Amino acid sequence: MDAMALGLRRMVVPTGVGPIVVRAGRASGSPVATVMLHGAAGSWATWAPMIAASDDLGLPLSDIVAIDLPGWGESPGPVPAPADLAVAVAAVARALGYPRWRIVGHSLGGVIALDVAARFPAETVAVGVVSPSGAGARAVTRRPLAGGVRLPWLAGMVLAMRILRALGPLARPLLQLLRRTGSLRTLARPLFRHPERVDPAVTAALADEIRPSAFLAAARMSRTHDDGVWRRIVCPVRSVHGAHDVFVAAADSRAWARLMRDYDDRVLGDSGHFAHVEQPVETLRALREVWAAARTPQLPRSRRRTTESRRGRATPKV
Repeated sequence: MDAMALGLRRMVVPTGVGPIVVRAGRASGSPVATVMLHGAAGSWATWAPMIAASDDLGLPLSDIVAIDLPGWGESPGPVPAPADLAVAVAAVARALGYPRWRIVGHSLGGVIALDVAARFPAETVAVGVVSPSGAGARAVTRRPLAGGVRLPWLAGMVLAMRILRALGPLARPLLQLLRRTGSLRTLARPLFRHPERVDPAVTAALADEIRPSAFLAAARMSRTHDDGVWRRIVCPVRSVHGAHDVFVAAADSRAWARLMRDYDDRVLGDSGHFAHVEQPVETLRALREVWAAARTPQLPRSRRRTTESRRGRATPKV
């Protein structure tokens, strides 16, 4: 979870939606950044296990730009509109000297990654999404009762966030108490296939990074999101999610395959919603075409669905 140990520096980049805090580094001389966007329950640090796993494999991820989205981590809110956020993400990459990028997003970050690719098709070389939030998740925010029938755990999380927001300043001490007593590990069970195997530092970080107001603001804005804009995406899109992910609807991948011309979805048999935390090596392999995109002239077009169950120019301030 240590940025410096991973070869990253904390930086602050001014954008049109306010200052955005990033961890960036591991430059290789490539003009293509590896932009990483976390989900609605986390910060840049949720990518640390996968970055570390890439080092262990001897194939380290380079030119990383790991962003704390506005309203989460160290980036101040409020949560901007999706279109404004896509522009801000591109502005961060450009401010750090990258004219192009591959972009990887988890959950809500997956939606933002696709919005960036749709708005900036010439600059985006590939997109990787981990457990992206699709129409099923938005149905919960629009019609909690009806949508909750398909994704009850997500409906429960929305309710929990509303309770935490209502508690106001009491929410933080409550989360810290749950963390100290070990109860948070039990409550995190819906997020992971094997919560007992997850490094305690990860669940502790999740407790620190819970932002009820930001979560609910993002959920509210997502109600009117038009997935049709993703038809503009021209680069390869590779998706991966856990077979035990209780926050992703089964129909989402089929709908996305119809929208995007070069889409491939893979399922990891031993993960929940955080495949990049539970099975970082398998997630790296599932997204291998994303990492190689800038080095290959053309990727094969595919709409197949595969199952892998065995393994799986503002100046920044330093």
